[in-house]
Amino acid sequence: MPDVNGHVALVTGASQGIGRACALALAEAGATIALAARNEEKLALVQQEIESKDGHAATFRMDVSNEDEVKSAVKAAIERFGKVDILVNNAGMTRDTLLMRMKRADWDSVLQTNLSGAFFCTQAVIGSMLKQRWGRIINITSVFGQTGQAGQANYSASKAGLIGFTMAMAREVASRNITVNAVAPGYIETAMTEGLSADLKSKVNEMIPLGRAGTDKEVAHAIKFLASEAASYITGHVLNVNGGMLMG
Repeated sequence: MPDVNGHVALVTGASQGIGRACALALAEAGATIALAARNEEKLALVQQEIESKDGHAATFRMDVSNEDEVKSAVKAAIERFGKVDILVNNAGMTRDTLLMRMKRADWDSVLQTNLSGAFFCTQAVIGSMLKQRWGRIINITSVFGQTGQAGQANYSASKAGLIGFTMAMAREVASRNITVNAVAPGYIETAMTEGLSADLKSKVNEMIPLGRAGTDKEVAHAIKFLASEAASYITGHVLNVNGGMLMG
């Protein structure tokens, strides 16, 4: 079983969904968790959940689209725990609409959060990883960053950009024993998909060879693996967790 004992993991967007599941999985595997998101009340609940299972965690308010907030939160996390050697760039957002109707603000906000946010967080923690010559950076992209999706030009572009960012960073820091990988979820049951109609969910499931949506825990297992020593010879890779929606 992959473990991350002794490591400190910063998880963005940790207040709910995949981020929360990832934080819980890494904590169960022995990591100390720096929980980052905008909603402090939800973060506190995740911290309580981790601590109720004898794990260790602390919360740090962070809007990943704000570079100053990222720098401040990462500095506070390093002061609290001494290091950050696992980073999960999970925080993300959508502003879906057809391109001809998309406002510039819809484009900018999605790119700023999903892509620039990963850049801000990575730049803020990389010094800590380089200093100790060990690190794991895991970027949460999407199957739609690989295939595209109508009505999601901004989201698909941001997630495709995250894949390129992953590969570039993997080449930059490999000599320092730092791996950089991405996880590309497909259709996952989260708060973001709860509002979809039963008919639409049924149609989506028909497109998935495994015939069902994935769970946030299944994505978290993939993240935990890439964060562990079991994945020490994997870098620059995109791990698909999509039930077969995209193969090859």
